[in-house]
Amino acid sequence: MATLIALDWGTSSLRAYLLDDGGAIIDVRQRPWGVRNLPDGGFDAALADITRDWPRCVRIAAGMIGARGGWHEMAYLDLPTDVARVAESLGEVSALDGDPVHLVPGLRDTQRPDVMRGEETQILGAVARDPALSANATLLLPGTHSKWAEVRAGRVIGFRTAMTGELYALLLQHSILGAGVDDDAQADDAIVFLRGVRETRASGDAGALSRIFTLRAQWLNGTLSPTELPSYLSGLLIGEEIRGMSAGREAADVSPIALVGDPVLCARYRKALREFGFSATLAPDNAAAHGLWRIAVSAGLIATASREARA
Repeated sequence: MATLIALDWGTSSLRAYLLDDGGAIIDVRQRPWGVRNLPDGGFDAALADITRDWPRCVRIAAGMIGARGGWHEMAYLDLPTDVARVAESLGEVSALDGDPVHLVPGLRDTQRPDVMRGEETQILGAVARDPALSANATLLLPGTHSKWAEVRAGRVIGFRTAMTGELYALLLQHSILGAGVDDDAQADDAIVFLRGVRETRASGDAGALSRIFTLRAQWLNGTLSPTELPSYLSGLLIGEEIRGMSAGREAADVSPIALVGDPVLCARYRKALREFGFSATLAPDNAAAHGLWRIAVSAGLIATASREARA
């Protein structure tokens, strides 16, 4: 029986999950309707369309939907925090159909400072699906703004952000490095990618910033083709992210790393981590959906079946 509609609502896209009373995913839908590119009719129209023909259920949403400029701004929760504290801090907004949409707050690390919205739900979902991560783990969520989160005893105790994906897009689309590169070019050459990672690793204290312009020189002298440039740049930047986040620490000193997110991107990061001596596992799929499920259960929004939540 359908029990929950879980919404992962970001800046550029909206994904909706329909879950049953045991936490199993019944259906998944996706639309290009993030908070910055809504259809006519705004949030209500997007919600009505993506849930069309689904049964009436409790609805819960995480991500930029709760940011300033989203449907309703939710305050950040200061660390440390866990699923129970997130559940206690839910807000809500009334939809046009008269039913509420429960909103998940973001997290704030006041020590750095740093913030996240949406990733907290993925972290909580991954930890719930794999209890081994709960005791002591580093969760790496690659993306536009990669997050490196530390989990201890089931609580998120700290995190750091690297703007790797955004820097990649800016350099490729709005700098001299991207001149002559096809707009549809993808970073999909594994060999060239690892060349970039190794170049950053070899840069030592100088870092990738000292190597980025070499892409232009290599393109001009014919040792790097326009089709290879995106993969090489991706390797340089992901390598720099790993180099910076692990600075001063040996692989043996870093807690187990679990990758959460897009499988293709996670696989790329896993290869790069190996070049720096780090091993990493892949967290269970659909972490956002399962995180929203756990939050809804903890908040008492839904009645659950006795069986364990499953993918």
